[in-house]
Amino acid sequence: MTNFKERISELTTTEQWKQAFPVLNQLRTDLVEATYLDLLGEMTKDGYRLFALFKGKTIVALAGISIRVNFYNKRHVFVYDLVTDAAHRSLGYGEKLLHYIHSWAKENGAEYVALESGVQRTDAHRFYENKFDYDKWCFSFRKEL
Repeated sequence: MTNFKERISELTTTEQWKQAFPVLNQLRTDLVEATYLDLLGEMTKDGYRLFALFKGKTIVALAGISIRVNFYNKRHVFVYDLVTDAAHRSLGYGEKLLHYIHSWAKENGAEYVALESGVQRTDAHRFYENKFDYDKWCFSFRKEL
């Protein structure tokens, strides 16, 4: 059996973003590739960064983050997207990627890592609270215009 090397890399090119789309689309199911690429182009101008955990040449998990500053979280990393490919779940890849993001955040002067998770995603909530000791400390609201 071949032992594929794992690595985490930031995705910065359109080709890499296209490779990541099928995995990200498992989390953001309403997106089509063209919209994803358009939004990603705008988001990267605003500081969004997309990291992938590869097993060999295959992307098995993604994290989309941005450094932000506000009054309540000070300088922090906000995790907008965190997803493990369905075929690779429960194998520790999301955990490895989130540990990497925590280290990256600390190296970049962040005081916190913050994220939001859909109210229906109870398994994800257990993951954040039990494995990583995240605090559930607020509700997030939005209004469609």
